[in-house]
Order: sequence, then structure tokens, then C-alpha cells
Amino acid sequence: MVLRNAVHKDLYADSVALMRVAARLAEPQGVETISLVMGTPANRDVLARSGLLTSPGHDAGPNDLLVAVRGEPDAVDTALALVIDALSGPGEGPGAGPEAGADAGPPVRSLVGTPAGASLALISTPGPYAAAEALKALRLGMHAFVFSDHVPIEQEVLLKREAARRGLLVMGPDCGTAVIGGIPLGFANEVRAGCVGLVGASGTGLQQVSSLLHSMGSGVSHVIGTGSRDVSAEVAGSTMRAGLDALAADPATEVIVLVSKPPAPHVAGQLLRHAGALGKPVVACFLGTNGTAPTPAGVTLAPTLSDAARSAASLAVGGALPRGEELPKLAAPAPPRRLLRALYAGGTFAHEAALLLGPALGDITRTAPPPVPGAAPSLPDRHLVLDLGDDEFTAGRPHPMIDPTVRTTYLRAALADPRSAAVVLDVVIGHGAAPDPAAALAGALAEASDDSPPVIAFVVGTDDDPQGLTAQQRILRDAGAYVVDSSTTAARVCAELLSLDGDLSPALAAPAASASRIGETA
Repeated sequence: MVLRNAVHKDLYADSVALMRVAARLAEPQGVETISLVMGTPANRDVLARSGLLTSPGHDAGPNDLLVAVRGEPDAVDTALALVIDALSGPGEGPGAGPEAGADAGPPVRSLVGTPAGASLALISTPGPYAAAEALKALRLGMHAFVFSDHVPIEQEVLLKREAARRGLLVMGPDCGTAVIGGIPLGFANEVRAGCVGLVGASGTGLQQVSSLLHSMGSGVSHVIGTGSRDVSAEVAGSTMRAGLDALAADPATEVIVLVSKPPAPHVAGQLLRHAGALGKPVVACFLGTNGTAPTPAGVTLAPTLSDAARSAASLAVGGALPRGEELPKLAAPAPPRRLLRALYAGGTFAHEAALLLGPALGDITRTAPPPVPGAAPSLPDRHLVLDLGDDEFTAGRPHPMIDPTVRTTYLRAALADPRSAAVVLDVVIGHGAAPDPAAALAGALAEASDDSPPVIAFVVGTDDDPQGLTAQQRILRDAGAYVVDSSTTAARVCAELLSLDGDLSPALAAPAASASRIGETA
């Protein structure tokens, strides 16, 4: 094995393009690890802590592309030689839509000379430079979708104050998902047009709810991402309030959905009161927020992502929906099988699962040792709910929605562990995601022994996505997985399978049949 770095001076590419190219170049046999990043101090530090930085990489600057590859010598040389051609391919980047291709033309790399009439700027630069670019966009009268992360929170506050002053939106920083007027940005799905508008501080949560709305026959007007810190005490829900106001003023939007992990307590109260004053029905899904607080008239609280979609779809059609799917009946695990292994690419799904399964399973850990090259991961002697998109698992590597390598390593370990009683997998498709994510997981499932634990999987997306919902579900079923419709249903299956005393969270006790009446607490 060898480790080599290459530095390409003054060559910029956005982070999604770099992750996608890294995933592609990691496919050939002999490449163990590959990372493509801009040479910022923060990125160099991540590579150093991951053991991927060599002498040439130390000299990379913020405007330079830094490539690190570990593997067999010939495979490493080939990967390094292919980087530039791979980055020149069509459709790379967080704004690549379904029509991206040879005729789409290169993306605009500067706000100088922005085409007349442009109303939105997509910003995906290294974090230290993102706020300045977003401010330029605001001053040019454009909304800003800021994909970049590692932006100081003080700069986020200032940007959003400036946006509010100008009547504009700043989606982000660290905003991964939006659909504006039918145009997907970042990681997003092809959903039909409709009357439900979404605002959320959770990218995969927005993808789950919008895709479920599509499957229920409803549709989406806009999906407005805010960035995960928007509902913190410091930022105080600035973009979420602005998004609510924009959807309230939009004649195509009749129902509004809020999606987030728990906001700061006083921010949650302010947002719910703001929502109640809009004059349109609002469904609020603040995962983990105490649902006993007073709820304003016009607002429905939904305890899960699935409930949020069902409530919004029911309100949109003006009546109850058919009940959710029947749960698969799985045989009770026999000793020593007793532990859950939930391996998520989407952080919101991991958060929802831990909240819902806590009452049923008790002791759940959210951490596991990061993988060591050449060794199987060590799994804890406790129930495990893991977010494999967390920084500790993506340092120097693409996100698991793009490159499944790290997750398949954990999947093989979970299937081989005699203590594993159930394995949960999410598969997120759509723009920005891997071209065939189910196939990589199916390969690992095919290697499992006949007495391996059951695998419960769900796919987030639609049949209009490039990968195709039905096709991805079929691949997983053919590989032996039990495929369910949502993250919430997957948690419900695990609760019924592994609960020792039947003590289920109220949100898991039974599938929701329809929305609560407007003004009632769900």
C-alpha cells in the first residue's frame, strides 16, 4: 500500500462534485481510500487527522485542489491521473438537475457578470469564503442557497439579518436540500407539483416528507431548506420564519409543513405562534419536542416524519387517507441475537429512530469506533443507531449518500455479528445521490449467511428520480431485505420485533390514519 497526495494549483470545484468524483475513482480494485478537497486549513487538518496528508499536501492553499489516495501503487497512479478528466464530466455539482448534460453548459463560477434576471445564487465554496459570496448575492437582489458548511455562526446571523432587511432568503449555510419552483437544489427529489409547501432545518427530513407526499398522491409547491443551525438560539429561526411568510404569500401553497430536529425551546414557541398567525394550515414536525405544549389554532403537531406527510396530505385533499401499510411479520430473534444495528446515511432518520425506539429498547448508543483500514468495525454490546454521515465517519471521505463504502463495511460487520437481531438501512435517491445506491448494499447482503439477521430497509425518493424508487426497492427485496415505506415504519417494525415489554412510544403504537383537526394537538 502507498499513500500519495497531488496538488492542482488554482483549480476549484464545489464539494458535491468532489465527493461524486471521489466515489467514482474509488470503485476500481486497488484503491482503498481517496479524498478530493480544497486545500483550506480545515480540510488539511481533517486529512492529517485521518492519516491521509503527505508532504505535497501540506503546501496546498485554499484555492488549490488537494487529492489524497491510498492503495496499490498502480491503482493510486491511475486514480491521480484521472482526476482532472473526471471533474470535467457533465452534471457535477449541487445544482445539477435532471437536464444536466453535455448541452447544459458550465455553471457560473462568479457573481460578476451574473445573467440579467437571475433571482437565486447557489454557493458552494470553502466555508471561510461562503459568507462573502452570499452577501454579494443579496446585494445583487438574489436569494442565496448556501451549500457550504464551516461558516461561523456569527456570519450566518449577519447574513440572515441582511436578507430579512432586503426581503430575501438565505437557505443555509450547510443547506443540503431545496426545491424552488420545481428546480431541485443540492440533494433533492423529483416530486410532482402541488399545494404543500415545506420549510425545514433537516435535508433528509425534507426529502422524506416531500417524497411521501408524492407517494400519497399529493404534491409540493416549494421546499425551502434553512440550514441545520437556523433553529438554534443564536439564529432564532430567521429563515424558517421568512420561509413561512413566503409560503403564506404564495398562491400555489395551501398547506405548510415545518420539519426540524428540536429547535431551541423558545425558538420552537416563537415559530409555532408565527405559524398560527399565517392564515393557512401548518403541520409542524419538530422531532423530539415535547408535544404537550399549547398549540395555536391552525397548527397540527406531527410526532414523526411519516405523520407529518400524512397530516399534510390529508389536509391538502380535505379528508382522511387510507391507513398505512401493514407491518411485515418477523420471527422473534433467538439468543444470542438481541441487538439492533441501525446504519443510517441520513442523520435525521437516526435522530428519529433513537427518539422513537428509546421507550421500547432502553439503552441505545449513537456512537461506534470509526473504521480502521483493513479491519472490520467493532460494534458495541448495546443497541446501535448510527449516523454514518456524521463528520467522524466522513473525514476525508465522501458522504454515504454518494459513496457507500463505509456503510457497507459496517453492514458486513452487523450481518456477521451473532448478537445482531435486526439491521436497518436507509437508501436516499434523487439528485446528488449515488446512481445506484441499493446495488452496493445488495452486494453486501448477498454475502451474508442464511442465518443472518433480518434487514429492514426503506427508500427515500420517487419513481421520477433518476434511480427510480420502484427499481431500488426491487433490488433490496431481491437481496432479501424487508422493504417498508418510511423511516417511521422501519422504527415501528424494530420496536415490535425487539421490545421486551411492549412499551412503545405513542408515535409507534399504530400508523396514523389521518390528520388531527386543525387547532388540536396531535
